[in-house]
Amino acid sequence: MVRISKDKLDEKIDSVYRLVIVAARRARQLGKGAKPLVKTNAKKPSTIALEEILAGRVSYEDESEKHDDA
Repeated sequence: MVRISKDKLDEKIDSVYRLVIVAARRARQLGKGAKPLVKTNAKKPSTIALEEILAGRVSYEDESEKHDDA
């Protein structure tokens, strides 16, 4: 069984809600056949997604921080 520390995840993503969204989106991609971005023994897409976030291989872009200069 793979143990993933919530404290370490908090360092990577600022909000637990954002973490859930990012992890769920990546887990869906993995479930549809995307290749894992980290070496892992985990089988579940959700666990692999969390490991990828911890490794810094998956992140997010905050749309509210984008500024349209047009």
